[in-house]
Amino acid sequence: MARHGARTPFLLQLSLLLLLRPGGTLGCASVAVASPIVALGSAVRASCTVRSELCRGLEQGKVRITWMLDNEPMAGSQHRGAGGSEVSNLTLPQFNRTQARLWCWVEWNGTKQRVGMAEIRAGYPPAKPFNLSCVLNLSDYGLTCQWEPGADSHLPTSVTLKFARSRALAETGCTPQGGYNRCTVPRRLLQLYRQMELWVSATNALGTAESEHLCIDPMDVALCAAVAPALRHLSSSPLDLPPAELDPPALQSIQSVPFQSDCVTVAWEVARSHAHMELLCELRYRAPEDAAWALVTGIPGQARTAQHCGFLFGTPYCFQMRCRRSSAQGYWSDWSPGRNYTTHEKAPTGTLDVWWSTRPAGAGGQLEVQLRWKAPGRREANGQVLGYRVTLSPRRRGRDPPTVCNTTRTQCNFSAPAGTTRVYLSAYNAAGESAATEVVLLERKGQPLAGLHAVPGGERSLWVRWESPPAPPAAYVLEWQRVPVEPGACSTCWKMERDGATTAALIHGIEPFQRYNISVYPLYSDAIGVPVHTTAYSKQKAPSFAPKLHLKSISKSDAELCWELLPVEMQNGFITGYTIFWANSTAEVSSAAVGPSLSSFVIQELKPSTLYKVHIMASTAAGSTNGTSLTLVTMALDDVEIQFLFLTLGLVFVLLILLLICFQKNGRVKQQFWPSVPDPANSSLGKWVPAELPQEPLQVPGVREPSLATISTVTVLERAAGKQPPSRSKEPTAEPTGTFPMPPQPYVRQERPGTAWAAVEPQRGRGGSGEPVQYARVVGAGYKGQQHVPPRLYLRCGSSSSQPLLSDPSPSPQPYENLWFHGAAPQGCPGDGGCAEELPATFPLLQGLRIGGAEELQDCRVF
Repeated sequence: MARHGARTPFLLQLSLLLLLRPGGTLGCASVAVASPIVALGSAVRASCTVRSELCRGLEQGKVRITWMLDNEPMAGSQHRGAGGSEVSNLTLPQFNRTQARLWCWVEWNGTKQRVGMAEIRAGYPPAKPFNLSCVLNLSDYGLTCQWEPGADSHLPTSVTLKFARSRALAETGCTPQGGYNRCTVPRRLLQLYRQMELWVSATNALGTAESEHLCIDPMDVALCAAVAPALRHLSSSPLDLPPAELDPPALQSIQSVPFQSDCVTVAWEVARSHAHMELLCELRYRAPEDAAWALVTGIPGQARTAQHCGFLFGTPYCFQMRCRRSSAQGYWSDWSPGRNYTTHEKAPTGTLDVWWSTRPAGAGGQLEVQLRWKAPGRREANGQVLGYRVTLSPRRRGRDPPTVCNTTRTQCNFSAPAGTTRVYLSAYNAAGESAATEVVLLERKGQPLAGLHAVPGGERSLWVRWESPPAPPAAYVLEWQRVPVEPGACSTCWKMERDGATTAALIHGIEPFQRYNISVYPLYSDAIGVPVHTTAYSKQKAPSFAPKLHLKSISKSDAELCWELLPVEMQNGFITGYTIFWANSTAEVSSAAVGPSLSSFVIQELKPSTLYKVHIMASTAAGSTNGTSLTLVTMALDDVEIQFLFLTLGLVFVLLILLLICFQKNGRVKQQFWPSVPDPANSSLGKWVPAELPQEPLQVPGVREPSLATISTVTVLERAAGKQPPSRSKEPTAEPTGTFPMPPQPYVRQERPGTAWAAVEPQRGRGGSGEPVQYARVVGAGYKGQQHVPPRLYLRCGSSSSQPLLSDPSPSPQPYENLWFHGAAPQGCPGDGGCAEELPATFPLLQGLRIGGAEELQDCRVF
């Protein structure tokens, strides 16, 4: 039972699939659309109906209908229909597929099954065919037509070629096969030598389109027999048909008739196959200098000859001819092969445009004349000009004037006698010589133009406009010259405007990016006006390169740069200015604009001792060009500061030299800065002590055992003559009456036990002068039995001695400081019972000895 129960759902599903499969015998479902072919992008409406009574196994209320457009699910609306059926409606608002299938699905007990399908196509109405053309094959007289289809409509389209005879209904001529856009109308449907109307009709489910109607006579589009075999081959190939045409005529001869006229006669022959046709022909010709052909129309083909006038003398021409049927608008034949012919020449005619300049030759009274002229045009030259002749007088009958210039160029330089005012110029060719053009050599003293300027007229032209002078001139002469002027100035770079009322002229042959000097001369009947000049470019661009910078001078905050102006041929336009850029190592960029006429610039406010990179940019109205970079380093000091520094160093050096010289030459100055340190061992006093001094020591008793000192030797040295020692006493001293001071009274006295006062006798100095000396040597001996004590001597000198030792007491003890008196004071001093005198200077070699003398020696004492 379990196996049987499991197999029941499978059998039910299989039976449902068999009952509901498309094309089943029950037909329980159907799909309907409003239109199977719709316009691309329009809406599509469809419905799916499922009849439950015809579908066994489906229970009412459990049927679910879904939609699929190809493989894309679509949502529809489901409702119950008439007779117990289930209906689902679907609306597609915009159908953007050229072809698709719409499926209706039924879902029952979880299983989906397709029960209906509708195929939908979308496209456009047929496009209008165009370029319909036909050709008649003279071999079988079948009319083959071809055309070009329009855009693809994405729908099946039927195309037919239709025609209508005169006063008849439209008929189908032919239908293209194999997808080709051509077909052939058989002879039985054609009406030769009469007009037929042909067109192409294209039809699909959305509409019909027709080409333009073509009205032709089939014989007017007849194709020659030689092309007929190719036509049969091309009718089944995808290649385009060649144009229907006749054989071109053949030119037989061309000649000038009559000889001195500008007319020519052309003779031709037509093809034999067209001899029975009425043909209409055209003749065209042109010279090598002509840009377009000259066309002669309406020539009957049967005439075989034609005459035409208006040709230039001595000019080569190329002639061609073609024909077509004259009864209708058929196809023209090809142009015949070209035939060349040169018309006969004639003597040049007309006058020449002449321009001149004169200047005195100096010695010999000759006049240097430069004559320039324009070559005559083709109509005036009447052939090839062989040369030009310049004479000083006009040509008369029977005699030719002497020739001063005979050249093939368009300028001539020659000398003429002083006072020459007229010369004569003529051109000649193989047929003769033209009438002479009279040239009047007028002076350039007339009024100039009121204004002149030039603007570009194109890449190779300039428009020159000017303001007329107060007096109206008869003509104008324009000169232009490239800058810089090249050797052998252009002889054709000028033109004459013979209309005195004109105020503008167009100059051709100008090279772009090159400067031109333009001058305009007004021509009067009796003079030539003073010229007015201007410069212009037909086209500008950036300069070819920028100037090269040079460093002219530099300081710590300024740098002066200079450069050379660009050559004119490298400027490529008018220089509008220069721009200087400079930047330091921290990428601080600055710039300054400089006028086009300047060639130097000073950069200010630079940082001292800093590296800068500088470059220049040259600019025109059409662009700019940068130059190479210049590296510079500013100075740490200015020139003035450097000069001041060197001057200061020089002054310091000079002062040092002067001080060194002073120190070397002046001891007093040296003594002020480097005083001598007293050295008792090397003093002069040490040199005065005799050798026997150690053997005769001065015995000084001790402090505790005072006794009378025995003076063994007292030596008084004579001081220099004329030196008066200063008095240390506060009282004024009496001046001696004589030349030399009075000698002091020596004395020796005992003040206390163990202390002796010694007086020295005055001695005569050199020359017998008696005056006390400044130094003394005292030798004292102690008592017998007394222990030997090294002698202690004190010396104090208040004189004006120059010895450093005696003039500076430091670091010796203070003046008159005796160690003996630091203890208990003695009971009294000899003589007056006290020590009223100033204590002597303390000196270690003289202790206990006092020397008194005259006033001049009162400050020099020995203890």
